[in-house]
Amino acid sequence: MKGSAAHAVDVVALGESMVTFLPRRPGRLADVPSFDRAIGGAESNVACVLAAAGHTARWVGRVGADGFGDHLVERIAAYGVDVSAVSRDPARPTGVYFRTAGDRGTVAHEVAYYRAGSAASAMSVANVDLPAVRAGRVLHLSGITAALSAECRALMHTLTAPRPGRPVLSFDVNHRPALWRNPEGPLELLDLARRADIVFVGEDEAEEAWGITGGPDAIRAALPEPGVLVVKQGERGATAFEGAHATPPALPGTALPATALPATAPLAAAPPATAQPTHRAPTLPTFAPAVKADVVATTGAGDAFAAGFLSGALRGLPLRTRLRLGHLFAAATLTTPGDLATPPTREHADRLTALDDTAWGRLRLAPGWTQAERATEEANTP
Repeated sequence: MKGSAAHAVDVVALGESMVTFLPRRPGRLADVPSFDRAIGGAESNVACVLAAAGHTARWVGRVGADGFGDHLVERIAAYGVDVSAVSRDPARPTGVYFRTAGDRGTVAHEVAYYRAGSAASAMSVANVDLPAVRAGRVLHLSGITAALSAECRALMHTLTAPRPGRPVLSFDVNHRPALWRNPEGPLELLDLARRADIVFVGEDEAEEAWGITGGPDAIRAALPEPGVLVVKQGERGATAFEGAHATPPALPGTALPATALPATAPLAAAPPATAQPTHRAPTLPTFAPAVKADVVATTGAGDAFAAGFLSGALRGLPLRTRLRLGHLFAAATLTTPGDLATPPTREHADRLTALDDTAWGRLRLAPGWTQAERATEEANTP
């Protein structure tokens, strides 16, 4: 691919973004007469939130040469994200999706995707600016990309392969059964997670994808390689593990060989492919309860959580503080109707993460909580 946008940034996120249509009133998609246009995409969501939080971020993707592609690139750039490595596909459209209002967990919730044959599904090693993808302290990927096509899976395996100078690899499992057209999807996700340095996985999706039912400790036993493993536990909170273990056994009922890759400390360069696997003593897991929030919609909250945790990692903050930042960033999205929300200011977030356990447990965040704090701070600025 000619040219490159390979200047260094804090985080590079690669994946598909789509134009999102949000209903103007509750009800079935069949009954909603009009929609508001927004943007959505797991990886670009992470990039947008990190940029809004003051970090440098780049989104790498592929969109159609159409108006929806223009809208996506312009909106993501408006968050302060570098979009110079986004490519256009003249033969394939930009993906779009429609969803009903309200919480994804409600019975009436509907999502209609129109992404088959999208421009992003044609991403490959040949048409993605690899130097731009690798020019970050952290490279953030998700399992959604691997599900889009064989070309996307090959790209993911290339980016996650151990190599000299590989950025710290952050991977959100994001298991989406409806996207996978082959039964090997869960094994693909497990292999990719074992290659990563920082992994985010939900307790529920670990059970759905891999049949793991023993909670965070059982998930860590199956995924010992990542230097940091974050297990999201819904409304309860999240548990994080640090330190790599020995090579794990294959999961029961799978033929996937255990993959031992050198783990890295957070925000350190990965060792060359010839390095021997490291065996670090395990540390005690760190649990941080979620903050209470008046939920408007859940879509995008997991992406915001990942962005908050990575923001804390980029700042070198303790593990519990990173988890609390993840919860606060997620709460910003949970209390808004769209996939993206402005995170709390750094000063506001730092005050909240420093609360003692009792005060943290009493917090309850309502819609508009981040904007109210920003207005107060602006009013107090000379």
